Amino acid sequence: MDAQIKNTSEYGNMSTEETIEFLETTTDGLSTDEAESRIKKFGFNKIVEVRKKPFLEFFKRYWGPMPWLLEFAIVLTIILGHYTESLIIFILLTVNAIIGYLQAQNSQKAVELLKKKLEIKARILRDHTWIIKDAKDLVPGDIIHIKLGDLVPADVKIIIGDISADESAITGESLPKDLHSSDIVHSSSIVKRGDANGLVLNTGANTFFGKTVELVKIAKPKSKQEELMMNIVKYMMYLGIAASIIVSLYALFLHKDFLFILSFIVVFLIGAIPVALPAVLTIVQAVGAMELSKSGVLVTRLDSIEDAASIDIFCFDKTGTITQNKLSVVDCIAFSKHSQDDVVKMAVLASQEEGLDAIDLSIINYSKSIKTSFDGYQQISYTPFNPENKKTEAIAAVNGIKFKIIKGAAQTIIALCEKLDIRTLAAANQAVERFSEKGSRTIAIAVSEDESSNHFTLVGLLAIADPPRMDSASMISEIKNLGIKCLMLTGDSIAIAQEISRQVGIGNTVYHIGDLEGLAHSEQLKLIEESDGFAEVYPEDKYKIVKLLQDNGHMVGMTGDGVNDSPALKQAELGTAVSEATDVAKASASIVLTQPGLSEIIDAVKVSRKTYQRMLTWVINKITKVVEVVILFTIGFFWLHDLVISLLGMSLLVFANDFVTMSIATDNVKSTDSPNKWEIKNIISASLILGLFFACEDLFVIFIGLNYFQLEFDQLQTLVMLSLVFNTQFRILMVRERSHFWSSIPNKNLLMVNTLTIFGFVLLGIFGLFIPSLSANQVFIILRTSLLFTPFIDFAKYALFRQFKI
Repeated sequence: MDAQIKNTSEYGNMSTEETIEFLETTTDGLSTDEAESRIKKFGFNKIVEVRKKPFLEFFKRYWGPMPWLLEFAIVLTIILGHYTESLIIFILLTVNAIIGYLQAQNSQKAVELLKKKLEIKARILRDHTWIIKDAKDLVPGDIIHIKLGDLVPADVKIIIGDISADESAITGESLPKDLHSSDIVHSSSIVKRGDANGLVLNTGANTFFGKTVELVKIAKPKSKQEELMMNIVKYMMYLGIAASIIVSLYALFLHKDFLFILSFIVVFLIGAIPVALPAVLTIVQAVGAMELSKSGVLVTRLDSIEDAASIDIFCFDKTGTITQNKLSVVDCIAFSKHSQDDVVKMAVLASQEEGLDAIDLSIINYSKSIKTSFDGYQQISYTPFNPENKKTEAIAAVNGIKFKIIKGAAQTIIALCEKLDIRTLAAANQAVERFSEKGSRTIAIAVSEDESSNHFTLVGLLAIADPPRMDSASMISEIKNLGIKCLMLTGDSIAIAQEISRQVGIGNTVYHIGDLEGLAHSEQLKLIEESDGFAEVYPEDKYKIVKLLQDNGHMVGMTGDGVNDSPALKQAELGTAVSEATDVAKASASIVLTQPGLSEIIDAVKVSRKTYQRMLTWVINKITKVVEVVILFTIGFFWLHDLVISLLGMSLLVFANDFVTMSIATDNVKSTDSPNKWEIKNIISASLILGLFFACEDLFVIFIGLNYFQLEFDQLQTLVMLSLVFNTQFRILMVRERSHFWSSIPNKNLLMVNTLTIFGFVLLGIFGLFIPSLSANQVFIILRTSLLFTPFIDFAKYALFRQFKI
């Protein structure tokens, strides 16, 4: 192709024939060789992202509330002349920046892999054959097919067909725009109705706005869990600041100098700042996302990994999730003068293969299997299935005589057949009921005498079955065992819904969606909570049900596949796009399944609950540690009128604690059998009492140091530092387990870091590197004291966790 590409707007003034000629293509599409040639010239149909500079990304980690506090502490230590301490705090800040940066890079790689897996697909006419390829392989001159639910992958001129497109992403116009032959539909528009064949005008950077809609959002909004962590940290800092004010006032009363008071403030600040929090959150989320990706679950919204832990109700779409989504015609009934051959023939004429609609394909495949003849018959036009009126329309001709065919839900089509006699109506209703009892969907077909008439005659019924997946019953049972209530929402009739729901073990209490109408809000909610599902549900009803459940405090999961499921998928805490979902549904969901069925949903819930347990361990440890040091330092000052730990000792303590804290993010944890909820009052109450126990232990160590070891004050500060370090190591092993600490084995990384930290500080205490040394006997007595206290505090922890239901 030698011609240069025009701006998309310039094609608006050209006819379809002129455009085809200009782009040197035909209505039969391009050959594979020509398409490859054009890719070399125009590039792939994608926008090259501007890469952020790694240098700047790294140094941004020195900017923010927590880095500012540490940097403030560095400045204060320099003012005080404690240069070694300032260096250690800077190293601590830098190590966390490096770890956070590396984990973010790994997460970015995972996101890139996810984006690749979620690339939009396109139906392209190549070498006279319709194929499905990645939309990035599109080139100007390609012929593509677009239908309901598609994200338009390029700027396209419609050749044949009519669609309604949502162009709000481009124009901001909220109302869909009706487009017909020769009209242009822009890249990233959403097809809301109809289908069409179109000619690709521009791709990639040459499209109308030079960008495509990305299904995966790299920018991560602050999650509920992250916000919760920050609130807890904020209150712990308030506790530290309050204690420092009380101690400072008492220090002024004792006529302590300003630099001494400043040292005390720095110690309290360092003790309260959760330096490792950003790194821990990043690692925890990365671990969860990578674990899910191995199970075939693609995470499009990272905070959904955390939200899924609290899901207590899951609303399931029937088709493709509970059932196999492999439709096949299992029965056929003809009415009046028509034969079964007529029923199949009319149904095929009201279907279209290239739209890849599951019902249409099942009918076409059935006609091929029974070798239906279409001699003399021709499809003139086709209007695809519209979920609003639940029917498909077509104009067909036999020997030049045109007539209209409608095909769709039995109740809808039968209602449009005005001249139906009582006997035929009764027979049709009995057949529908019989098919439904067997779990089959009934499709009715009716015809009019001519193309303009809306007086239809019922031709017959087709029973189409979509049986449950072999593993659905066991998966539903497992989901229920996780403490999650299952609801089935389907557009099928109530008889089909009840049969499928019964077969897979969801339950028999299935209502018609109309049963909610006219009820008060509380009555609607009660009916939903007592039900096992709803039948004849429209997409907007799914959103309504999700919202009602959330209004009553439920955390809701939702599966969906269509463009009209998008509001419900976006509203739910865990919006789940099934494997065959439309591009728009995937864009709205928080996770995307790559395989049919429910097993990946179970994986998502279990991984989420593991993530919750890791963060719960971090929270309990953090609160306990802050309470311990605040009580210790405050009582210690009122007792000894001095800092019971040196600035250097405090810096080393935080350094040691943070490495172990980061190891929590990859620790071995078990998924719980019930939904997890952040009961903050209970968690804080239990942690406060635990912190008090540890502070009492530290005060006992000070008593030993003064009365038995007869230590100098600077040696006593070393003793206190070692006690706090040893307590932290044993506390991590204790609070990571909700039962007794010996009930499970920690992750090898956690054990290794834990052991190395204890060993390192034993040597530090004995040889006195940077700090006043102690005798080996004194160091090991403190280590044994901490070890001895651990089982006693663990029994208290076990009782507290049971009392506060943690």
